[in-house]
Amino acid sequence: MIDYNADPLFWQRFLESAGFYGGKLDGDFGEQSHAAADQFEAASLKIAQDLGIFEIRTEGNIQSLQLETQRKARRFLKDVTNQLGADGLTFKIISGTRTYAEQNDLFASGRTKPGPIVTNARGGWSNHNFGVAWDIGVFENGAYIPESELYKQAGAIGKASGLEWGGDWQSFQDEPHFQAIPETKLTDVRMAFEAGKSFDGLMGEIPTALVA
Repeated sequence: MIDYNADPLFWQRFLESAGFYGGKLDGDFGEQSHAAADQFEAASLKIAQDLGIFEIRTEGNIQSLQLETQRKARRFLKDVTNQLGADGLTFKIISGTRTYAEQNDLFASGRTKPGPIVTNARGGWSNHNFGVAWDIGVFENGAYIPESELYKQAGAIGKASGLEWGGDWQSFQDEPHFQAIPETKLTDVRMAFEAGKSFDGLMGEIPTALVA
């Protein structure tokens, strides 16, 4: 589901940090890169089969995440669905990993492009850029609901499972946002990602008082 050719250097870094690629970070998504991608996707599918499969949009976004984050996202969404789901009411993961270029394009909204400001993070400064964050959407009878008390309720469920919730941020509250690594560790994650190193060890306890 990932379009590796859209930003091959980014995805080489992603696959290397995930432990599947050991070749040159040269932006040439050749045979070795494709082999690493196949292994990553096989591991992702195994997690989906073990923990439960969701609708296609959610699946595409979950499978763009780092493997340990995929596990956390699936458990979270299952809990949210079981506790808050009802007839006509569904929860989806509507955003997963973004490349630096995709993040910069989002950052431009409300600044150099028409539309509202939706993020304060440039490319390389969002946990979405490293496969450890996702956004949810609430849908009623198929219609997207951008604002609802249900986001706060989902936030409480996520926090109880050790996730950081964007609704707790003070400078830019982001109620649909969840991440597996605290914002305070963002610089460490970025350095590890760009060096092709794993950062699973940074998925520790989430602080309760946060300042974004």
